[in-house]
Amino acid sequence: MSAPSSATPLLNTPLNALHIELGARMVPFAGYSMPVQYPAGLIAEHNHTRTAAGLFDVSHMGQLRLVGADAAAALETLMPVDVIGLGEGKQRYGLLLNDNGGIIDDLMFFNRGKDLFVIVNGACKVGDIAHIIERIGDRCEVIPMPERGLLALQGPQAAAVLARLLPGVEQLVFMTGGEFNWNGADLFITRSGYTGEDGFEISIHESRIDAFARALLAQAEVKPIGLGARNSLRLEAGLCLYGNDITTTTTPPEAVLNWAIQKVRRTGGERAGGFPGADKILAQIDQPDTLTTKRVGLIAKERIPVREPAVLENLDGQHIGQITSGLLSPTLNQPIAIGYVQPDYAKPGTEIFAIVRGKPVPMVVSSTPFVPTNYYRG
Repeated sequence: MSAPSSATPLLNTPLNALHIELGARMVPFAGYSMPVQYPAGLIAEHNHTRTAAGLFDVSHMGQLRLVGADAAAALETLMPVDVIGLGEGKQRYGLLLNDNGGIIDDLMFFNRGKDLFVIVNGACKVGDIAHIIERIGDRCEVIPMPERGLLALQGPQAAAVLARLLPGVEQLVFMTGGEFNWNGADLFITRSGYTGEDGFEISIHESRIDAFARALLAQAEVKPIGLGARNSLRLEAGLCLYGNDITTTTTPPEAVLNWAIQKVRRTGGERAGGFPGADKILAQIDQPDTLTTKRVGLIAKERIPVREPAVLENLDGQHIGQITSGLLSPTLNQPIAIGYVQPDYAKPGTEIFAIVRGKPVPMVVSSTPFVPTNYYRG
């Protein structure tokens, strides 16, 4: 994900003043000035989220509503997932595709009954919204919500903390949500996140987000967490970062995201196909031996961090793929990575090499997540 040029003015989230007050180191990200870490540092922030509760400012993400009787059917024409069948009060992961089956963005969408609530990645939101309006704007209202901020409270103590401020929120389970009120502020909350831990994402009006964030940080279990730990947490959970691990040239089967394509949209399903790149994607699902590349997890056998875009080679020194994300796992104290390899090398346990500063570093293909997830399913 490229940083904006120096000539491009950076935007601030509604929490910019709070970040500076807390001593955050700010960096350009997705067109915004964002906290990469606070004084405690990335490792401490990462470990705190794994053991207590971390508060993330993710207000750079895009929020929008799709309104109208045809909204679900319309959105389903843009993605290979079951939108029509998503029950009220539930959330699902989605993939916005281009006409060649490449991934324009990955997103979350929620059936609120009165509308579909959609959250897209910050670096993609302008293009995503334009794409959605162009493709289905004549079938439903597409209403961006730039006035809404977004917080993520993540970690094993997140539910207990949030329930002090919002009694009843602890009754939500993973990938469900609801509307809440805090001191007159309307909040929309889902039990989900990007860390592999239990947690919540909280949509709130920009005028109230500072006060609510401070109320959360006043709880003993909560500390602010920056982009650095957000990245290490998501990588340990085996989650894709858009722009690195999935792009407009990656199809869902190549990215091993077939789990996100429900049977109803696959060959033989009630509403099979009908999405961009359907012929290509369904053929890849039905005939996996036609794939030429596949996403895998990797663990280094030496304590040498392996970062993108390191080249991957087989035992004979032949190029077989590339790292797309990599770092030293704070939880495992081992270098971990996500990358793409030729399918013959995708089986867990296969040994290959990453080339780091000209030196081959032995790596083993691993199943993901690298660290077990702790989603609350009731």
